Amino acid sequence: MSAKVVPVKMPGFDSRKADAFVTGGAADATEHAPVRTKRFTIDVPLDLHARVKIACARRGLNMADELRRILEQEFPAE
Repeated sequence: MSAKVVPVKMPGFDSRKADAFVTGGAADATEHAPVRTKRFTIDVPLDLHARVKIACARRGLNMADELRRILEQEFPAE
């Protein structure tokens, strides 16, 4: 027996906004070539993590984006 699929229309839902969120802000996924990423896990002292998190929150920044910016600045592509 196959599952029944019922389309649901959500009032006020704009699929373009969802697409922009998924594609990292690009309204159309074809606007930018996809960038392959690799997970980067490091251990940092709790107080450093807290300082970074607080500073990013106060500045309205995403922690991951800010750390990527700092890494790019320190290790530029050659």
